[in-house]
Amino acid sequence: MTAADRTDALVRGLVAGDDRAIGELRALSATSEDVTVLVATALVGPGWPALLDRAAAAAADLRGRQLVAIARAHLTGDDDRARLLARDHLAEHPETLLVAHIAAGATTGRTP
Repeated sequence: MTAADRTDALVRGLVAGDDRAIGELRALSATSEDVTVLVATALVGPGWPALLDRAAAAAADLRGRQLVAIARAHLTGDDDRARLLARDHLAEHPETLLVAHIAAGATTGRTP
């Protein structure tokens, strides 16, 4: 299994509420520089500002920077901005499950 496949499986577990996947994301986030891992972990625990700062520093492309911006908007309570940014992101990258998950939380008023 590639690192990308593993990250994808963990994000799917996060979306499903799998405690094992969430625990694994938390463990990985201690040393990871993977933007998706850091953002996913920020959604489920304390210390999210530092995780998003690390994700922003690691984001080497527009897609990663958009993911960080969407998560930050949602986690700071700016759900209108999160939905708008997510809509634009998903128009370009409809396969991004983590962004769809954040947008769903922004729409329902719940943190995913």
